[in-house]
Amino acid sequence: MDTPPSKSARKRETVALQELGERLIGLPEAQLRSMGLNDRLVDALIAAAGIKAHGALRRQRQLIGKLMRHEDPEPIRRRLEALEGTGRAAKADFKRAEKWRDALVAEGQPALARFVETTGRPNPDLEALLDELRHASDLVRRRSISRRIFRAVSDALGSRVQDGCA
Repeated sequence: MDTPPSKSARKRETVALQELGERLIGLPEAQLRSMGLNDRLVDALIAAAGIKAHGALRRQRQLIGKLMRHEDPEPIRRRLEALEGTGRAAKADFKRAEKWRDALVAEGQPALARFVETTGRPNPDLEALLDELRHASDLVRRRSISRRIFRAVSDALGSRVQDGCA
């Protein structure tokens, strides 16, 4: 004979579903709809993203938790983890490009040689930008060139990842 879950177990499950629903707040509508969620839940999530009042947002979160009881949480968790994993990878790529840009701006040619060794291909655009940076005198111009170096580094690292060399 199966015994029903305790009140504490039901409460933990309800809180877990509400927390999962809260993680969905703020996602674009297209992503929410692609998850196959109930229309009422999608509407509640979209409405929650626009609510600023604390009490109203708390009540909306409770509604979302209630609506989440009718959803299978595992596919939603997997989809969220995939989305968050993509975000972490993008942040890591951004940080790596920032480090290379900082090294290139600070060291110049020695850093460029290491960068070319890392990417496996010469980068004449970066060479030209470093030369331009070396001759730039005012701060505004140096910042502009630094941003262009970042974009060039980011593109080179991105193409490296796409080529499967990462």
